[in-house]
Amino acid sequence: MMLVSEIISPVIKQCLARVVNQSRFKRLLTSPHIPCRRCPQRKLHSNSKEQVPQAWQESFHLEPPQLDLQYLCNPQNTEQIHQNIVNRKGVGDIHKVVSLWQEYNKATEADYKKEIWKQLIAAAKDIPNTSHPTSPIGDEDQARVVSLVGTKREFDFKPKTVVELGDKLGLLRTDNVSMTTGERTYYLKDELARLEQALIQYTVDRVKQKGFQLVTVPDMIHPAVIESCGFKTSGERTQVYKLDPSKHGDVCLAGTSEMPLAGYFMNEELQLDQLPVKLSSISRCYRAETSELQEEKGIYRVHQFTKVELFGVSCSKGGGESDRLLEELLDLQKNLFADLGLHFRVLDMPTHELGAPAYRKYDIEAWMPGKQFWGEISSSSSCTDYQSRRLHIKYRGQDGHLKHVHTVNGTACAVPRMIMAIMENNQNKDGSVSLPEVLWPYMNTEVITKSHSNVQPHWIRLKKIKSKK
Repeated sequence: MMLVSEIISPVIKQCLARVVNQSRFKRLLTSPHIPCRRCPQRKLHSNSKEQVPQAWQESFHLEPPQLDLQYLCNPQNTEQIHQNIVNRKGVGDIHKVVSLWQEYNKATEADYKKEIWKQLIAAAKDIPNTSHPTSPIGDEDQARVVSLVGTKREFDFKPKTVVELGDKLGLLRTDNVSMTTGERTYYLKDELARLEQALIQYTVDRVKQKGFQLVTVPDMIHPAVIESCGFKTSGERTQVYKLDPSKHGDVCLAGTSEMPLAGYFMNEELQLDQLPVKLSSISRCYRAETSELQEEKGIYRVHQFTKVELFGVSCSKGGGESDRLLEELLDLQKNLFADLGLHFRVLDMPTHELGAPAYRKYDIEAWMPGKQFWGEISSSSSCTDYQSRRLHIKYRGQDGHLKHVHTVNGTACAVPRMIMAIMENNQNKDGSVSLPEVLWPYMNTEVITKSHSNVQPHWIRLKKIKSKK
């Protein structure tokens, strides 16, 4: 068994060393026997004469983003930026940004100038990233098929959905879950629970071979980190779960490990020879999203699930390095899914689907025979310097100047949808499921059959109690 110290990359070691060497953390490490101010045992190992380090009293703080105001506020770029916002269905107002910039430069009174600057940064933060010149313009119907892998399987029987298969095999429960967890949740049992672990291990083994370092991440992160990654944490359309601030402070549940992985490098300065950095993570993902589409019911769109994420950091030289890293992620995804025997297509996504942070985005959709539709199983995006400018992630170039890194991300395995694709495409007439050969070593079996567990609850549906008039 390898020690943790043997598998931590030099980049991560250096990042940890830099954090420890920061003055506020030195004060923590050089002040022994002083407990956290929230510690219930504080009185047992401290006395009133001891002074609590200032660092322990500081709340999370992220400096304002370092935006490219020279580009944003140049009137010659205004129309181009405005058209990009329209193409992406963005919410930013570049005319307001330019107007505030001009007002700031005219102002002479210090306090007024400071207030205008705050308004300028707030408005400029809403401007989305630029778009790749070859990205299709428009809504999802304009997505361009880049490649098609595999062929549709011809069935001599009517294929069942993953919910029908799982229910018949006694391995999946999606009904009667609202009593314990609420809608859009599920239970995996026996062989499906093992299949979840097998998919994770298969994916981790493959991405490790490609040089991706495995990192565990926290599920709870500050809203400022999420916002800096390009996801809104407030408003009617947010997909982010927020914890009760009166009990937990200003904290959210991560919707993807992309968020804490990006936050891992916050305020860091990397060296050119350390790039690119390639990380992967296994995490639970929490999303408050909903859908009324029939094909997205079951385990396709749920509130929490396990996912293996890929995350990369590259230099920003001409954008070429991040473009190559994005293609590397895409090739890895395609190989993972092809070896699982899936029939899928790769889409170059149009501007309406890029959100705020993505410069370019690929989606991978697998054919789901149960409901006869193409379902998204993965995506990969290049965010160029959108996230790094907001999280202050830099590197020192060959010229000695600090520059913002580029970030890329992609899904290696979204477990529920991967289970759905495998189950529906590999089902047999008798209801069993033949597993892809690459998973045999992880499952120690070739076929998933009916569960023989004694725990098979039979639910009694309660009648609605009529209210008395």
